[in-house]
Amino acid sequence: MTVIGLDDTDSREGGMCTTYVAVRVAEAVREAGGRVDDLLLVRLNPAVRHKTRGNAALAVHTDLDADVAFDLARRELDRFAVADDPRTSPGLVVAEGDPAAVRDEIADFARRAVRGHHSIADAVALSDAVGYRHRGWKEGRGRIGALAAVGAEAAFDDWTYEHISYRTLDRCGTPREVDAESVFAAADEGYPAVWDTVDRGEGEAVCVPHTPCPILYGVRGDDPDAVRAVADGIEGEPVERTALFRTNQGTDAHLRRGTLDPSADGPDPDGRAADGDGADSEPVPVEDGGAYRLTGTVSTAPETRPGGHVFLALSADGRELRCVAFEPTKHFRDRVRALRPGDRVTVCGEVREGTLKLEKFAVRDLVRTELATPECPDCGRSMKSAGRDQGYRCRRCGTRADGREAVPLDRDLDLGWYEVPPCARRHIAKPLVRGGFDAAVHPER
Repeated sequence: MTVIGLDDTDSREGGMCTTYVAVRVAEAVREAGGRVDDLLLVRLNPAVRHKTRGNAALAVHTDLDADVAFDLARRELDRFAVADDPRTSPGLVVAEGDPAAVRDEIADFARRAVRGHHSIADAVALSDAVGYRHRGWKEGRGRIGALAAVGAEAAFDDWTYEHISYRTLDRCGTPREVDAESVFAAADEGYPAVWDTVDRGEGEAVCVPHTPCPILYGVRGDDPDAVRAVADGIEGEPVERTALFRTNQGTDAHLRRGTLDPSADGPDPDGRAADGDGADSEPVPVEDGGAYRLTGTVSTAPETRPGGHVFLALSADGRELRCVAFEPTKHFRDRVRALRPGDRVTVCGEVREGTLKLEKFAVRDLVRTELATPECPDCGRSMKSAGRDQGYRCRRCGTRADGREAVPLDRDLDLGWYEVPPCARRHIAKPLVRGGFDAAVHPER
């Protein structure tokens, strides 16, 4: 077996897509007489500053000889990578051997690439140490993702699928011709095995990108046959080629169990992802550039600031963490606004500049009462303060009360998980419809 890993071949402005380059590599493998056993699409840490767009690395699993595979992959990258973009820095790594049986340090490298950070030097040194062939264009930063893609099979065990349909390259940069009605109809047929195809609340076909890349639409889900069927039901401009990818999209592979205690020292800070209530892993200190799952108590009332962003503070481990639901998360912000101090919640998201960007949250416990000025039992009017430490008195009837009384609150939230809508979902974030959560779910579709 041989694994071809590649990354960082696309451009925000110039188009192209690393998945497309991987498909062309796979086609070159077949033309050379090789067999393609799998195509992996691996989303890396979404907080990395050097990413081009979706921070995806690709792997092609084949039976082709490693030297032949390296030469043909290098040729296809020379042909299709957008190397003249200043942000693009392609990389290629080719490994000989079973992708499920790579050395532990390669699997660890892949996990850290999804949940932490690496340098180019890390990737080059490790590739050399294990004898992998590699090449970088310009700085060769893409070797980080390429090596992570090589180790992904051994590093992760939760996989989903994406069926991508590509347009002809001469159409790239022009408006896509996709029949929206057919997209929504196909999405209904495939749901819930196929998810995030559309956003019904916003009336948006989220499977259709808006960038100048070759992707016409990409359909995601848990079943390969189901994503193919939904893709086949979409009408639009001619499709040049298609490909099915196995991927870590929609898995929450980026999340670690977090703590606000800076002295905590988990044994494997970039190892296992947070799962369920995180009981299977030691918490790690929350730091900028990582994504976490963290349980605490709402300590400030939600505040809507200019731009429509909603902020609140979460208290945990004797410290506070600011959380935000940005305007693009749309009506998810109403769920955040419905929280109040004292509610116990679990939050998930990336931390940047000391602020957690909410991807989803679970309501664990709600404040159900609040203290209010008592009402007179005789006339129903609000009592007035009778003086400091003297309770309350009805000025009309003379009745008294010792202090404020607890009254029920009407809460517009239920216990369980809430998420951003599909139009705002990160590639790697797990949709609630996939299941496996530790409380009731309230999915968006």
